[in-house]
Amino acid sequence: MTTQNVPPLPEEKSVLLRTLTVQLLEGAEPKARAQALLAEHHYLGGVQAVGEQLHYAVTDRAGGWVAVLIFAAAAKHLRARDRWIAWSEEQRRRRLALVANNVRFLLLPERTVPNLGSAVLARVLDRLSDDWQQRYDHPILVVETFVDPEQFRGTVYLASGWTELGRTQGHGRSRRDYYQAHDRPKALFARELCRNARRSLQAEHLKPSLAAVEEKVPARTSLKLAQLQSLRDHFRAVPDYRGRIGLYPLSTMLAIVACAHLASAPAGQKALVAFAARLSQKQRHALGVRRDSHNNYPAPSQPTFSRLYKRVGAAQVEQALLDHQRQVRGAPPPQEIVALDGKQPRHSGGQNVVTATTVPSLHYLGSTVVKEKTNEIPAVRELLPRLELTGRLVSLDALHTQTHTARELVIEHGADYLFTVKGNQSGVRAAAAAQLPPFAPRQATPSP
Repeated sequence: MTTQNVPPLPEEKSVLLRTLTVQLLEGAEPKARAQALLAEHHYLGGVQAVGEQLHYAVTDRAGGWVAVLIFAAAAKHLRARDRWIAWSEEQRRRRLALVANNVRFLLLPERTVPNLGSAVLARVLDRLSDDWQQRYDHPILVVETFVDPEQFRGTVYLASGWTELGRTQGHGRSRRDYYQAHDRPKALFARELCRNARRSLQAEHLKPSLAAVEEKVPARTSLKLAQLQSLRDHFRAVPDYRGRIGLYPLSTMLAIVACAHLASAPAGQKALVAFAARLSQKQRHALGVRRDSHNNYPAPSQPTFSRLYKRVGAAQVEQALLDHQRQVRGAPPPQEIVALDGKQPRHSGGQNVVTATTVPSLHYLGSTVVKEKTNEIPAVRELLPRLELTGRLVSLDALHTQTHTARELVIEHGADYLFTVKGNQSGVRAAAAAQLPPFAPRQATPSP
């Protein structure tokens, strides 16, 4: 396709700007036509876009093409962009799909009028996020692009509300995960496509409508090698249930499980196998995996994890976790409330787990599984002796608003309690309304 035999532009140039139509290109033939036009007229030629991508043509009233645009996956590492968004390295890794790169923008020669570039960009960006949502089940929040400052100033982008963020380091992507130095730094431009887009990308948790983007990204540990070694060392205190230890000491297996949990990896043995397989050789070595006959550090299999869950001692594992937490975060703040609550974790096989944490710092204090054919009440009473509760305020929900638990907290553990009272607990509600102690108070030390 060349610019020969194309319809003439209207005499009134503003008519073209008012009658532009955006076409999302589908199928091989229109995309091939777009690539041919890029090869003929764009200074970079055609492009083999990486990952998720959308191709557009913008036409005049008669259907003649006046512009070609291609959006594709964002660049993985851009210091200026990452500073502008202000997200962490892990957030960038998990949320990069919400950013798209305008890898090609071509206004066809002899089809250009003043302000055409701004008009084309505005119309395409108005629909880009919705088109991406329909194609890939998620929107686009931010767009970026590169401009060669030796040839262009980026005026079209600046006029369309983009911000110049700085210069790149002079590397270009030649394959999916491979970059080559080309010694021609580019000017980097970016724009938010919706209000507070950067705030969403830097938030601790994505909005529910965006969370699926992170779920598609495989979890990986962000811990440094020294931190992996330290984590594994804490689990050395857990006795190994095996007489003969092969490639995976117990401390190594427990450290891998802990790493997967800290990385918010999906639970379950198959997910653990996948997580361990993504660990690098250096990471596996730091975690204590032993070399195999090929001089490699292999990843554990699903049967290895299965045996771990059947045989490991829960109390020793919990103590190792508490020791590691104390090293990393310090002791739980003594003035904070201790909250005990029961939940049914995902992939728990239907088991209910009662967990004690401090609020608001969320220091983990301990947990226990609710036994079959019982409820949380005996599980809480089993957990209380393992906690240091002297002088603390303990919070429990309405299920535990009863004399036995209250007296145990006050008399046996030296704690105060904060219970919820529901409408069907008429006696307790009446006592609370009359400002009377419904349960036994802490016994005061007699005066000398």
